[in-house]
Amino acid sequence: MDLLWNLYHAECPEFLRRAADTPPMRRLRDIGMNCGCEYTRFPRFLDLGPYSRYDHSLGTALIVWHFTESREQALAGLFHDVTAPVFAHVVDFLKGDHLRQEATEAGIEPYLAASPEVMALLDNEGIALADVSDYHRYPLADKAVPALSADRLEYTFGNLLNYGFADLGTIRAMYRDLTVVRDETGTPELAFRTPELAAAFAAGALKNSRVYVADEDRFAMQTMAELLRLALALGTITEGELWTTEPAVIAALEQDPVCGPLWHRFCGFSGLLRSAERQTSGTWLQVNAKKRYIDPLAAGMGRVSSWDAEFRRELEAFHRLDFSCWMQGQ
Repeated sequence: MDLLWNLYHAECPEFLRRAADTPPMRRLRDIGMNCGCEYTRFPRFLDLGPYSRYDHSLGTALIVWHFTESREQALAGLFHDVTAPVFAHVVDFLKGDHLRQEATEAGIEPYLAASPEVMALLDNEGIALADVSDYHRYPLADKAVPALSADRLEYTFGNLLNYGFADLGTIRAMYRDLTVVRDETGTPELAFRTPELAAAFAAGALKNSRVYVADEDRFAMQTMAELLRLALALGTITEGELWTTEPAVIAALEQDPVCGPLWHRFCGFSGLLRSAERQTSGTWLQVNAKKRYIDPLAAGMGRVSSWDAEFRRELEAFHRLDFSCWMQGQ
C-alpha cells in the first residue's frame, strides 16, 4: 500500500525516513495486515495485494504529520505497531484477548528503548522516548470507537483499495476532503467537509468491518492461533520467535513433522462448512469477534449515524451480527 503514501503527504520528511529504516520498523515489512488470512485460499483473501504493518505504520505517521506537523505525534503514529507479533492479532486469539485486541500493544516503550538506532535518532531530534511510545495520548493519531483517527483512516483506505471496495480516485477525494474539528467533547478529530463523502466513507468502512468479522476471517485467525499454540507446546517455535517475522516462523512450521502438514492444510482452506450445532466428526470452531466500526463526523452536522438513516440501519444490523455458528474448514 505504499502507493498511498504520496497521497497522505507529498514528501516523507527525513526524520520519518530515518525512523522507518530502524531495525524495529524494518521487521514490520514481514508482518501482514491481514493476520494470516492472506495465506489461505478463501476467495475473499485470495487476490489481496501486499499490505504490511510497515506500510500501515508509515502511512499512519504521514497522515499524522500532514495534519499536525508534530514530530512527536508523527513518530508515535509510526511506532504504534512496532511490537506487533507474527500474524498480528492472531496472537491476541492465542492469548485469549481477541475481543479487546490489546495484548499485542504492550511494551512499546521498552521495545524502543532496546534499539540503539531508535534511541540515537530520538536523541538527535531532541525528542523524549515517552513522547513517541504511546500514540493513544494524541487524539488525531488514535481515539476511542467510533471516532476517526489516523490509524483507522489508514487501514480503512488500505483495505478499501485491497478488497476492491473503492478505487484510488475515490480515496483521494475522501482524503482531500478531510479537516480537523472539535468532537462532542471538544477533542480534535478528523472530519469530512462534505456530507456525501462522509457517508460514502462510513459505508465503505462498514464493508471492511464485515470482512474483519466474516466467518472465514474468524475461522482462519482461531485456527492459526491453535497452530501456534501447538508449535509452542512442541518447542517448534519459542515465545520470542512470535516477535520475529512471518517468513521465519513459517519456515520453522514447515520443517516440523507435526506442524508442517497442519500449516499446509491451513494454507489450503478455501471454504467452510457451517452448523448451528457442534458436530462430532472433525474439528469445529465457534469463534466470537471484536466488532470494529467507524462513525465519522461531517463538519457542522455530527456523526453520520445521526443524520443518515441508511447508514444507521446498516450499523445497527452490523451490531446484531451473530457469531454462534460452528465452522469447519474445507
